[in-house]
Amino acid sequence: MTASTADLKITWEKLPEDFILDEEPVENIDQPLLAAALREILEIAGLIVAGILVAPNMGICATLNGKLVIKAPDWFYARNVQTLDSQEIRRSYTPNLEGDIPAIVMEFLSATPWEEYSIKPTYPPGKWYFYEQVLRVPIYAIFEPATGLLEIYQLDSSGKYQVQQPDLNSRYWIEGVGLFLGVWQGTKAERSGYWLRWWDESGQMLLWGAEMVERERQQRAIAQQRADRLAAQLRAAGIEPEA
Repeated sequence: MTASTADLKITWEKLPEDFILDEEPVENIDQPLLAAALREILEIAGLIVAGILVAPNMGICATLNGKLVIKAPDWFYARNVQTLDSQEIRRSYTPNLEGDIPAIVMEFLSATPWEEYSIKPTYPPGKWYFYEQVLRVPIYAIFEPATGLLEIYQLDSSGKYQVQQPDLNSRYWIEGVGLFLGVWQGTKAERSGYWLRWWDESGQMLLWGAEMVERERQQRAIAQQRADRLAAQLRAAGIEPEA
């Protein structure tokens, strides 16, 4: 499959089976924790179904003027993705060949934040240029875990990213996911700080598994307290609760 721009020929070709991917270590423990937390919420809510690909640090491929380019965002979400054979392992993702362009890509700011903002057009292109001009991802999110700053850029009609303003609840509607994205401060597992989280259309925050377990525990405790109070009232009235 081929698409052309004025100065750039873009083709969508599958990564060769014998291609050796760079095994770069994750820069810090925050990145995998943040990515896993975003996925966990969607999975528990039943929002990861057949045809949806949610992946952290997976290479997205495009071929520019005959040269393969691979960029691995810290997190992305794509729809209508082809299902692999049971024996096949997904090593990368090529949009327009294996499924839709990602609805959103995210980068968690690293020690060298200039990479996330790089508009370098020459080979190999910068991340911003690749997401905006090559992939044309509708929404690009940049999150700084240390400060909780979330920037959302949306592709406009001219094909350029424009910064978006949050709603009154400081959240952003992500059309391709069908949820609001925002920042939450708290503790999960061994990490305390700022997290990215999802909210539904009604403004209800979607919960992690541990939060659901805790909510159910609290509900059971409240129900038991009510039952104990009722039993005490019945006994005071000379009625045995078991009766």
